[in-house]
Amino acid sequence: MSETVTLDDPPVDVHLRVNPRARRFTLRLDADGAGARLTLPPGVPLSEARMFLLRQSDWLARALARRPEPVVIGDGSRLPVAGKMARVRCEAGRRRAPHLTDGILLVTGPGPAGPRISAFLKSRARDALVRAAQGYADQIGQRPAGVALRDTVSRWGSCSAARRLSFSWRLAMAPPEVLDYVAAHEVAHLAEMNHGPRFWALVESLIPEHRRHRAWLKDQGRALHRYRFDAT
Repeated sequence: MSETVTLDDPPVDVHLRVNPRARRFTLRLDADGAGARLTLPPGVPLSEARMFLLRQSDWLARALARRPEPVVIGDGSRLPVAGKMARVRCEAGRRRAPHLTDGILLVTGPGPAGPRISAFLKSRARDALVRAAQGYADQIGQRPAGVALRDTVSRWGSCSAARRLSFSWRLAMAPPEVLDYVAAHEVAHLAEMNHGPRFWALVESLIPEHRRHRAWLKDQGRALHRYRFDAT
């Protein structure tokens, strides 16, 4: 089943998705706050899913009310870079790569700022994540097959069975220690492809304060998805 249910009160599109491993309904607001996702166990009729959503409408209303307002990146806008707020300044002149100095993210030359700043963040994320992942992998005697960046909304990182690591490039906006934690977390999966006690013991050996960084992602990570880098 792949359906989208639109609720009128509150107004929100809810995407329904069947997960063969699901044992119960799971309703989550999308990371960007634009909609929601309902994960269903196999064999659940659409009518039952709709009734569940109606019962959860109050929760959805509260969650939508708490969602951060989107920020379209352009001249004068503010966004975090490595955990510190920076202000975008667009100037005429020769087109150069965005440059960050003293809290000012300078974008020069023609063209919209948003895509250029997202490319700047992706470059920073790749440099930091590749360096961190390789460092942690060396510590535990593992070797990843590669590192990829994506704009994922449901997870900050992943490790595939083929030993490829994937990360959200929006981690470039998070504090560096949070980025390092996500890198260490996924590297630990190279040795322990699970979330059992041995896995968490390995993570703690790499990042002793990992609980604090996980809490930051839980409490503040959603806000990193509010930033829009459209070509406007």
